[in-house]
Amino acid sequence: MFAGLLKGMSGLLHTLPSQCRVCHAWPTQSICEACINRFAQPQPRCQTCALPVPAQIKHCGACIKSPPPLDICLAAVPYAFPWSKLIVDYKFHSQPGLASAFALLLRSTPWVEPALDAADFVLPMPLSKERLQTRGFNQALTLARQLAPDKTDQRLLLRIKETPAQSSLKRAARLSSLNDAFAVEPLLVEKIKGARLVLVDDVMTSGASLYAAARVLRAAGAAHITAVVIARTE
Repeated sequence: MFAGLLKGMSGLLHTLPSQCRVCHAWPTQSICEACINRFAQPQPRCQTCALPVPAQIKHCGACIKSPPPLDICLAAVPYAFPWSKLIVDYKFHSQPGLASAFALLLRSTPWVEPALDAADFVLPMPLSKERLQTRGFNQALTLARQLAPDKTDQRLLLRIKETPAQSSLKRAARLSSLNDAFAVEPLLVEKIKGARLVLVDDVMTSGASLYAAARVLRAAGAAHITAVVIARTE
């Protein structure tokens, strides 16, 4: 089961030698194979929200009761050690170089590669202008370009309203804060109609942001929407 994961991560060996960001082994890739084996074991997840579920279960109870606007939701790892720290470093400590390691981790996650291959467009979750200015880069765009550079298009999905950081809000507040936060570029809406899309983000917590974006894309005529995230909070 780990053969594809290890094969993908081994591609980092062809870059300059570095120290493993987790166990500090040297020389190795950014995340060594031993740490991948230990901390990135695949686990059964709900097909539409990526929360852990018992083996052989396709959908969690919440998604059966109220199906999300996503057709598929895929997460590589839980938002826990060591991934939580690495993602914080990536987003907030100006380390966009970690995107290549995250992209290899995602490409080796079951069903991510087929989703990327089948997609017409890969859409990064957009940041507001204010947050982009503060952070200096859009972590989802950088990751999407690593995953599928020829299919990534940041023009199609727009963020038109600044909202508080979702991690600071309770679930109900997250949902209400994202009302009318996203829009499809009016001049490019024809590209969305009938398209298979992959939405890319770094972390999925409640799913509020991804769901809000997916609803806008669905209303614009998207035929199929897959969400791909590095980590899922549990």
